[in-house]
Amino acid sequence: MKKTAIVTGGNSGLGFATAKKFCDNGITTYIIGRSLEKTKDACNKIGKNAFPIILDLNNLDDIPLTIQEIAKKNSIDILVNNAGINMKKELTEVTDEDFESIIKTNIQSVFSISREVVKVMKINGGGSIINISSMASQYGLPKVIAYSASKGAIESMTRAMAVELAPFGIRVNCIAPGFIKTNMSSKALDNDPERKNKVLGRTPMGILGEPSNIADAAFFFASHDASFVTGTILPVDGGNSIGF
Repeated sequence: MKKTAIVTGGNSGLGFATAKKFCDNGITTYIIGRSLEKTKDACNKIGKNAFPIILDLNNLDDIPLTIQEIAKKNSIDILVNNAGINMKKELTEVTDEDFESIIKTNIQSVFSISREVVKVMKINGGGSIINISSMASQYGLPKVIAYSASKGAIESMTRAMAVELAPFGIRVNCIAPGFIKTNMSSKALDNDPERKNKVLGRTPMGILGEPSNIADAAFFFASHDASFVTGTILPVDGGNSIGF
């Protein structure tokens, strides 16, 4: 039976790689993005199994109807909560509005879309939810206080959701990416050689990861191969979180 997935923030970076992995393996994948042009372009690049959904996840009131519309066409078997935003600022410079903005996008919207998808998965008899956290949840990173708080919350939510939803056949897992080679990270690290050397120096494998590494982990969690796996936080980081 053909599966259906939703990938938030799937029009670039880790989300794009994950959506492509799913589609290449015959999974119908709805890519949620804010930009019409960017999201349609991503679907065209990925191919026939990718479908764009234009939605700003900050508009929480629009989420239930969007999920209902998808559920009318297909079962929803997989949800990848990939969309998120970051902000680099000194702690004392972060305003309440700044903090609230990160929390709303990175936690509240993840909760809201998960809640609506779970309603569908319960009716369908199960599913797999995959959250994306970060190395910022594994150890202290300076100047990303709101982002760190949000990703720590995602990991706690993963465990709580996994326990509550296990009786319904819904598995919930989380991937904690290390330093991955995307346009955004490459630009940041290439402009800061000292930071790049520090990153690579504490990564035992000595390289940056590829978006496909995250996609492979997501595909595993979504597959029957992970049928007895729930509530886990999987660092995909070349050993960075345990590096010395």
